Amino acid sequence: MTARVVSIVGPTASGKTGLGIAIAKALAVRGERAEIVNADAYQMYRGMDIGTAKPTAEEQAAVPHHLIDIVDPDEAMSVARFQQLARDCIHDLQDRGIRPILVGGSGLYARAAIDDISFPGTDPEVRKRLEERERIEGAGALFDELAVKDPEAASRMDPHNPRRTIRALEVIEVTGRPYSASLPHYRYVIPTVQIGLDLSREELDQRIDIRTKHMLEGGFVEEVERLRPHLGATAGRALGYQQVIDYLDGLRDMEYTFYDIAQKTKRLARKQMGWFGRDPRIHWLQALNPQLVDKAMAIIDHADAGDYDPIDAQADEYVQHHLGDID
Repeated sequence: MTARVVSIVGPTASGKTGLGIAIAKALAVRGERAEIVNADAYQMYRGMDIGTAKPTAEEQAAVPHHLIDIVDPDEAMSVARFQQLARDCIHDLQDRGIRPILVGGSGLYARAAIDDISFPGTDPEVRKRLEERERIEGAGALFDELAVKDPEAASRMDPHNPRRTIRALEVIEVTGRPYSASLPHYRYVIPTVQIGLDLSREELDQRIDIRTKHMLEGGFVEEVERLRPHLGATAGRALGYQQVIDYLDGLRDMEYTFYDIAQKTKRLARKQMGWFGRDPRIHWLQALNPQLVDKAMAIIDHADAGDYDPIDAQADEYVQHHLGDID
């Protein structure tokens, strides 16, 4: 029997950290060691604790966590760099007989750790030239060019997202290969079982409102004020930080700050569900089910025993989809 990596995914505020810890404890009762590997894009930054809903000191003490607080906010963390860090961490844990539990709502990061995904290098000169062309010719012209050079990639992209179009054209020029060749495939390079946490739209929205309120009342403003001089371009994109900076600058009041963060978080949650909902390998469980941990452990046991097709979880008797409520 092969012990697979457990990957817990789902929208923000769905309870992924709690389930990861509960699974690690349930495995410990059986005599199996398990530790958590962070797959959240912003929890890797030191000091960004409240705004990223980073596991508390108590949670991290309950089960060892990895890839948390590993870079300063003025550093850049790319998904390519994370991929190497995550795979090194996973292999190290497995070599020591410890089961990794990957936890995070950053879809590309979660998949980068375990899936067949490559990240071609960049060329600043090519990028600069394409950005200048976009400024002069417009995003539509570049997208039309991409549609000719790589129709498959263009069919999967938003023509109104010039940043992705530029990246695709850059990869084509730098590598001489279609950009679509580097796009994610639903194919594990590390044996894994994925568990998704699902909630109704109403339940998820309520959780987000409550968490946003607790963040703003629990020191988030002070955290942003302290980190503001050190926030780099990447870390500064974390949701909520710019909104609080605007509040500190007197550009909005606290009521609007709460509303804006909550609404943007809800939109993020919808996008996360859309991203994860396209992956047929995820075993979805209702996050509020009182038997959540037992059902998750049953899924893990079946996966370890080889009872599941690694590319299709849809027929799983434990699946409970509410994705239709999360449009």
